Parts: sequence; structure tokens; C-alpha cells
Amino acid sequence: MNQPPFKIDVSARIARLPPYLFGRINKMKYDKRVAGIDIIDLGMGNPTDPTPESVIEKLSEAARDPRNHRYSVSNGVAGLRREVAKKYHDKYGVELNPETEVIATIGSKEGFSHLCLALLGPGDTAIVPDPSFPIHVYAVAMAGANVIRVPLGNDQAFLDRIEKVIEGLYPTPKLLILNYPHNPTAVTIEAAFWDRAIAMCRRHGIMIISDFAYGEVCFDGYKAPSFLAADGAKELGVEFTTMSKSYNMAGWRIGFCAGNSEMVKALATIKGYYDYGIFAPIQIASIIAMREHGNVPAEQSKLYEHRRDVVCRGLDRLGWTYEKPRASMFVWARIKQEHLKGEGSIEFCLRMMDEAAVALAPGRAFGEGGENCVRIALVENEHRLKQAMQNLERVLMPRQPKPKRPKAATA
Repeated sequence: MNQPPFKIDVSARIARLPPYLFGRINKMKYDKRVAGIDIIDLGMGNPTDPTPESVIEKLSEAARDPRNHRYSVSNGVAGLRREVAKKYHDKYGVELNPETEVIATIGSKEGFSHLCLALLGPGDTAIVPDPSFPIHVYAVAMAGANVIRVPLGNDQAFLDRIEKVIEGLYPTPKLLILNYPHNPTAVTIEAAFWDRAIAMCRRHGIMIISDFAYGEVCFDGYKAPSFLAADGAKELGVEFTTMSKSYNMAGWRIGFCAGNSEMVKALATIKGYYDYGIFAPIQIASIIAMREHGNVPAEQSKLYEHRRDVVCRGLDRLGWTYEKPRASMFVWARIKQEHLKGEGSIEFCLRMMDEAAVALAPGRAFGEGGENCVRIALVENEHRLKQAMQNLERVLMPRQPKPKRPKAATA
């Protein structure tokens, strides 16, 4: 006797998630590569440069010690937390208690998501700029809370827009999520912005999460200000940092949350239920990275700065508009209308992968405010970036063949 097919009933949490707009891009990229096509991938901020050699050697050494093969601790080994506190003191003048105000996370994305789970629930609201890094929306949705999108900015007008939203909502939003240097747009701020944002959030009783993942990737003498360096920051917020970009350790999955002790404690509580901590040799090697390779973030920034200039020259030839970034590993550009041909950014990026063998991140995947734009990751070397921009130019601005001269008449 035939039985009806078994139905898998997923949670409402899954149903609440927005559609994953990178899905079609990733599928085409995979299919092209399986077919042997060399896709120049500028879509994902996934560093291709190597981790410092001595950090790898320390990982190998620590991995051979059987004492490191056991479960670790979910908040990170004490030496690593002390190193993070020391770095904040030396670089930003911030005093942190490594026991209560610092926690290690499995990359900043995991920590951010679990902190949203620790802070938010049904009926709560978080304010997120538009466009934004997708997890800033998804993590709030997975926690069962609501997201209010506010058009992105970096000035008083942006804060005024946020305050107007706050004053028009009941109950008051619980959390403001900010990210500078910004992903995807590379928008930056000056230190005074944090003072004004903190004052606004204190007036309304709102917490702040600062995503500072690109804080050490800066160009042209710009230095990104840390949220925690502003007066009163630790009273109402935390900041996430990561080893991924500045030390080329993306796959190592090492990040940190630092700041308000109650928020850090809430994250530690959630993590205590979910994981047993990061593999100890990775944490030990990360200590060496911070302790012995303080020059690496600046050197890596120089590489990204040169790559930025290559991409910007290519964009100039295409006639696309952009703001030359002062930080991050991305260039955010608005596609010329005649190149879009009436398409949205997702369809445009699929066409560029098909016709130019270049993968770009469609702006629409970061929110409605990103439509008609693309994010270009500076992850390939200069030669590959030049090739990518030439490929785009070849497809979007094909040279017209010269008309043939008529043959001279013969007598």
C-alpha cells in the first residue's frame, strides 16, 4: 500500500528568513567552474592572500600538543582575550577587562548572530541601515524579532532619520546595528559620529552593536574610529572585530566581541549552550598573529589600496559612478543605465558572469537601497583585477569594426 510522502515541517524561523539573493549567482559560478571556465570571482570578500607563515607554524606546533586536542572554552582562552584587550588599549586607547568585556567568537558572523539571539525575541525591533551586510538582517529575523530598514548614511541627517523612526515606534526599538567601514558600500565615518549616535541611543534606551570587521583595512592615511573609543560606548554597546581580513585568516574563523559586560555575558551564556569553543591551536596561533605581526594589517591595506586604484581606473573607463573608498576591501559602484539594459542588478551580474567570466555581488542582495549597484571585492591580485575590468569593458563597450574602404575602380 502506497503511503503519502512524509512532509518535513520546518520552523517558522526558517520561513521568516528573506530569500537568499546570492543563490542564483553562486549556482551559476559553480556550474561555470565545473565546466572548466575560469571565473574571476570578485563577488565574495574572501581573501586570497596567505596567512603569515609563522602563524601557520605556530598552529602546526600547537596542533601536535595533545593537551590542545581536548574541548576548549566557549568564551576563548584567557591569553587570547588578554591579547585583544591589549590591542584595543594600544591602538584605540580603550580599557577592557579581558575576563568580563571580551569574548572570542567563531568569526564575527557567528558571534553577531548569537548575540542577536541573546538580546532579541518576538516583539522586539532592531534598526538596520539599507543597504547592509545580509546577516545584519537575517540574524535579527532568526531571533524572531522585527527589522526596520533606514537608508544608509554617515552624518547627522542619517542619525536624524533613525531618531524619527525611533520616535514613531512603540515599543521603542531595542537595538541599533551599525557597520563602519561599511559593507557593502565602504562608507566611512569620523569619530564624532559615534559621540552623536551614543547620545541618541542613550536618550531612547537603545543598545548598539558596532560591526568593525574592516576597521584595520584603511587607505590614504584614514584611520577608522572604534566605537569603543567613544565616551560612554561601553555603557550601551559592543563591537565585533575579526582576524579574517586584516590577517588573511578568513577560514580560521576567529572573531571577537568586546564592550558592555552584560551583553558579553549574554553572548557567553548562549555560546555555552551551543559550542565548546574554537580549536585551541587556532586560538594560540591567533595570539602570535596579534603579538608578532602588528604590521600585517597595514601591509595588507597597502595591497588593497593598490587594487582599489586598479578597479577605479577600470570603472572610469566604463563610465560608472562611485565614491573612491577610504577603507574596506570593496568598491561600490552604480552601473551605467545603458549597461543595465533594463535589468536589475541580479540579472546584470548573471549576464556578466556568463559573458565576461566575472563574478560581481549584486547590490540588490544587500537591500532595496543597493539596486542598480554592484560590490566589487578587491580579493584578486592586480593582474586578475585588470583582466576582470578588461573583460567587463569588452562586453559592455564593444569596439565597432572600422568600415571597409571601397576598392578603387580598375581601368
